[in-house]
Amino acid sequence: MERSDITHLRELNPPKLNAKAIQRRRSTKAVTMTTATPEREIKEIARHHGVTDEEYQKIVSRLGRVPTVTEIGMYGVMYSEHCSYKSSKPVLRLFPMEGARVLVKAGEENAGVVDIGDGLAVVFKIESHNHPSAVEPFQGAATGVGGILRDIFTMGARPVALLNSLRFGDLSKPRVKQLLKGVVSGIAHYGNCIGVPTVGGEIAFDESYEGNPLVNVVCVGVVKKKDLVKARAKGAGNPVFYVGAATGRDGLGGASFASRELTETSEEDRPAVQVADPFLEKLLLEACLELIQSGAVVGIQDMGAAGLTCSTCETASRGGTGIEIDIAKVPRREEGMTPYEVMLSESQERMLIIVQKGREQVAERIFRKWDLHAARIGQVTRSTLLRVTENGGLAAEIPATSLTDEAPVYQRPAKKPAASKEKIRLDEIPQTDLTESFRTLLASPTIASKAWVYEQYDHMVQTNTVVLPGRGTSAIRLKGTKKFLAMTTDGNGTHVALDPYRGGMMAVCEAARNLVVAGATPIGLSDCLNFGSPEDPEIFWQFKECVRGMAEACRILSIPVTGGNVSFYNESPKGAIDPTPIVAMVGLIEGFQPVTGDFKEEGDAVILLGKTQEALGGSEYLKVAHRHKIGSLPEIDLMQEKALQRFLLSEIKEGRVKSAHDLSEGGLAVAAAECTFMNPERRIGVLFEEEAFPKMRTDCFLFGESPSRILVSVAEKAADSFCQRAVRAGVFAVRLGRVGGDRIQFGKKIQLPVEEAEQIWKGSFHELLGR
Repeated sequence: MERSDITHLRELNPPKLNAKAIQRRRSTKAVTMTTATPEREIKEIARHHGVTDEEYQKIVSRLGRVPTVTEIGMYGVMYSEHCSYKSSKPVLRLFPMEGARVLVKAGEENAGVVDIGDGLAVVFKIESHNHPSAVEPFQGAATGVGGILRDIFTMGARPVALLNSLRFGDLSKPRVKQLLKGVVSGIAHYGNCIGVPTVGGEIAFDESYEGNPLVNVVCVGVVKKKDLVKARAKGAGNPVFYVGAATGRDGLGGASFASRELTETSEEDRPAVQVADPFLEKLLLEACLELIQSGAVVGIQDMGAAGLTCSTCETASRGGTGIEIDIAKVPRREEGMTPYEVMLSESQERMLIIVQKGREQVAERIFRKWDLHAARIGQVTRSTLLRVTENGGLAAEIPATSLTDEAPVYQRPAKKPAASKEKIRLDEIPQTDLTESFRTLLASPTIASKAWVYEQYDHMVQTNTVVLPGRGTSAIRLKGTKKFLAMTTDGNGTHVALDPYRGGMMAVCEAARNLVVAGATPIGLSDCLNFGSPEDPEIFWQFKECVRGMAEACRILSIPVTGGNVSFYNESPKGAIDPTPIVAMVGLIEGFQPVTGDFKEEGDAVILLGKTQEALGGSEYLKVAHRHKIGSLPEIDLMQEKALQRFLLSEIKEGRVKSAHDLSEGGLAVAAAECTFMNPERRIGVLFEEEAFPKMRTDCFLFGESPSRILVSVAEKAADSFCQRAVRAGVFAVRLGRVGGDRIQFGKKIQLPVEEAEQIWKGSFHELLGR
């Protein structure tokens, strides 16, 4: 779940009723069931948490009474869209979640787990931290990194890599520059300090993200299968420990903030954004892994969204047990905190651990060694209740499953948007000066070099990174084995805005191709689905269609979905963002080094795999050179995609491929240019023969973004046999030209010196940032 925050309850409008309700309980004395708040005030608090009147009545019916302030706050955060997935659950069932390698399926635990052989498993997940990053970019992004790290090591896995996928508005605008700099600094700060390499990611810019940037973060961890730990409270009498940082009022009720649109007053939510402490999290990581190794852990859960509420009720409901805690024993860094505030705080760097009875001293000793709080705050019970007390008084008593399994689920109405009146045919798009269009594409912030970003990240810590940022698909070695993990993040909001079903398929296929070009077999997918309000039938239709397309691609390519995150309400006063599914995918390489995208030797043959369609819809070229964000997307044939990926993997495994690069934004021309830029130690040009161009508009061939295409280079003497094998495998292949010279040359259409092209590609991002 996304680690987000809402306004402190005292700051919500109208504030008077809420302030009275909370202030009445602002003391160190216990809150008891007999000192009930008037129901009208409880209802008002419920509404401010987004609890509908119908949901409120169900809560009253389930409890058999009016809830307390603490209880309605707990229901509010757990019934939020962010925690309950009440709109998306029925749709997410479309995803294929089974697979021969899948050890932990989506939704079962904090993250999915995939078997990679030799007793090892990969634990990985992607999550969003969009709203906090919009109001406080540095801390919002930093705490996003911290949250996803905890989801991984809470399962006993050591984090080995971070990636991120970011979306911003027009980079020429001061506010967007500020957001970008703050987010990148926050990501760099947390990852660099905790010692987990940020090995890759992607950034795109579009006006739809102007008031609502996207900050999606991926963490990949590795664990021995025998050391996997689950977030379940088992064994009546087993003690429950609170470990890590002290609790404050920061991040109070964050799940509800993530479940509403950003408004012009969202800046007022800034005090609610958590404060990150990566150094403390490093201690927490090591202490938790050491405790897990001791064998004393029964279950463990991160205190992320909804804090103590989420961690206690979810572990209890998964274990089929109850939990009783005394929040007077919770370490605090602020005076006078109420039970409501303690239970809803989303202070960072905290975990809930269920320890085997009799092993308490082991836990205390290990956390004392790491100079961390380890407070025994309660125990597992035979009941199925979550009981919260303070100094003997009862603050909350709720059936644990009523907060989790029994949370509301809605079948939202979906309506296909009316066809846009703004259509464009290919013959209506004027032919441009191809060289100038090429320059424009290279300078586009979405395509231009992101060195300014990734140079702030420590990608070599842990010394496992084998493909450096900018050289191709991110990859790390697993020391002591012959295995490598390749990983990527991909997604195109423009594609999904134009055609959600086809755009969803294309996102999955692009991610898979980005692994295959490195020689990796895709083994699992985690998704982050960023959309507007699910209460808007047209947006919910986009969501359903996108998931349907993604699920179809996953089935055809045999890639299981192991988990992910749905982030709704990504809207600002300017409107909803383009629907943006981000696909995080992990692949396995065994027995050979990953392939990179840079051209290797002069004279090598350059071959295009896959057919190019005469289409420009949804392309970056159409957007930046013609100012059109319309048109029909190119067709995609999933069986052709599968054949392409299988063929290339087999060729790479046989050692016949020198370089491989997927074609995406900017099409063939940009992909070829990137292949000449990737190796900072050597620049080699490329020459495409005009005779090899298909009979279609040249801009479609060079700049169109037809899917299922890969640019490869092979030894000159092996080119003919390579193409013949491709054809036998059902894959279209055409030899375009050769590596060599000091120019990027597409026949007589475009001839640009490599040095000049690289200067444009490298310089535009810096110029826009004013550096």
